[in-house]
Parts: sequence; C-alpha cells; structure tokens
Amino acid sequence: MNNTEKTIPVHERTVCPSHPGEILKDLFLDDLEISITTFSDAIDVSRKTISAIINQHKRVTPEMALRFSKALKTSVDLWLNLQKNYDVWVITHSKELQEKTLSHVAVLV
Repeated sequence: MNNTEKTIPVHERTVCPSHPGEILKDLFLDDLEISITTFSDAIDVSRKTISAIINQHKRVTPEMALRFSKALKTSVDLWLNLQKNYDVWVITHSKELQEKTLSHVAVLV
C-alpha cells in the first residue's frame, strides 16, 4: 500500500468481510481438494465442528485457529483476524443489537 491509499476501518466498510469458514472452504479445502472429513480428522476435531464453522454457525476460536494454522501452514493471526473482522462488521451493522445493547451505554469522554 502506498502513502496515498487509505485503509478503511472494518466497521466503515459497506460489504461484510468473509467469514473464516468461507475462506477455509473456498481457498484451502476446495483448492487443495481436502474433504471436511479428512481435514477434521487431521486436526482432531469432529466433522460437525468443521461443518459448523464452514456454514458460519460457529466462530473460529483461538484453539481452532492454532489447529488450522498448523495443518494449513498459515499463521494463527490470519484466522483470528478474519474472525475479528467479520465479528466487528456484523456487530456494527446490526441495528437490532445496537438498539438493545448499546442504547444504555453512556458516553464517558
């Protein structure tokens, strides 16, 4: 990135970042032709857990990020940052959640 380009904060983006499960499936498992069963066996977790992550029903935890990083030769930070960016976008674009949760938060500064 050069000095004239500006990084847009995640919460200000108009398009939701990809869930780490989507990245796992599309860029790793599909490209490497690895089945969910083979991958789940390799990282010693249930197939149901990996399916839930791929289908965006579960989050990538730090422990799971470590497992993914070892099996796929990536960094733990890759998976944690993907999850964080997804979570931040979802929470800042959820009007219902903001109205319920944040309406009682006082501004202190």
